[in-house]
Amino acid sequence: MNARTVKSDVLLFITALIWGFAFVAQRVGMDYVGPFTFNGARFALGALFLLPLIAFRSRSAAGRAARADRREIILGGLLAGLVLFTGASLQQVGLLYTTAGNAGFITGLYVVIVPILGIFFSQRTDTGTWVGAALAVAGLYLLCTTGGMTVSAGDLLVLAGAFFWAGHVLVIGWLSPKMDSFRLAFYQYAACASLSLVVGGLREIITLDAIFRGAAPILYGGVMSVGIAYTLQVVGQKHAPSSHAAILLSLEAVFAAVGGWLLLGERLTSRQYLGCTLMLLGMLVSQLWRVCFTGRAADECDDSGEKGFTVLDRG
Repeated sequence: MNARTVKSDVLLFITALIWGFAFVAQRVGMDYVGPFTFNGARFALGALFLLPLIAFRSRSAAGRAARADRREIILGGLLAGLVLFTGASLQQVGLLYTTAGNAGFITGLYVVIVPILGIFFSQRTDTGTWVGAALAVAGLYLLCTTGGMTVSAGDLLVLAGAFFWAGHVLVIGWLSPKMDSFRLAFYQYAACASLSLVVGGLREIITLDAIFRGAAPILYGGVMSVGIAYTLQVVGQKHAPSSHAAILLSLEAVFAAVGGWLLLGERLTSRQYLGCTLMLLGMLVSQLWRVCFTGRAADECDDSGEKGFTVLDRG
């Protein structure tokens, strides 16, 4: 393994760590502000964080070459932002009624959901996706139920959000080859922030005092999770093998559970630990099946010439 690959792996590990602990920040932040206000503030911060990077890239030849028509980028950003807003809102409201650990593992199911949704867009799905889905569903049952079929409202909301995270990955996969990824990210974050603040203004009481008191989790969610982690992911995936990236970014769910245990005192039963293990295994099998059983990288083109799904994008 060369030094460049090691560096990329370290960056992706840090990305998963930041994203995992972000679930803790999202729960704590709602001690001060409502879920829509929290999302509005953090995505606005994430958009502002990208502005210097966009300005820097616009001076380079590569940045100018990647620049698409402004109208195309804005419309693409609005579409991606709408899907992002829906997924983030369901997750954030769900966190009012479930633990950071549960939310982390359930959200991670988007890794399995993406290739399944891809069937409706004529994308090929291999055996590993179905094996991973079966493991993930079994794990979800153990994690979210207590022996019967009762599931908490929070878990259901986060699960619904996972489908929109998966849809967001498909939208970004469609749009990103056509335009600069940082500009697309800026517009989608700006759209998500605007929609969140509008809904927050209608449904929640927004005060500057509450925002200042919740500044620490809001800053973590905006600057660290949205701004820095997104950038590290983009840089890290340039030179990391897909198999490395799949494993490292799947650790987000593990770090969410660790963060909930360390900082919020959340505890899992042995049944839930088994559920988390099965879910994590399902995510990995879904991503690594091609590498292990066909000898091809997970992002190599399939026989139809279309790119296979390797779900590595959370932003």
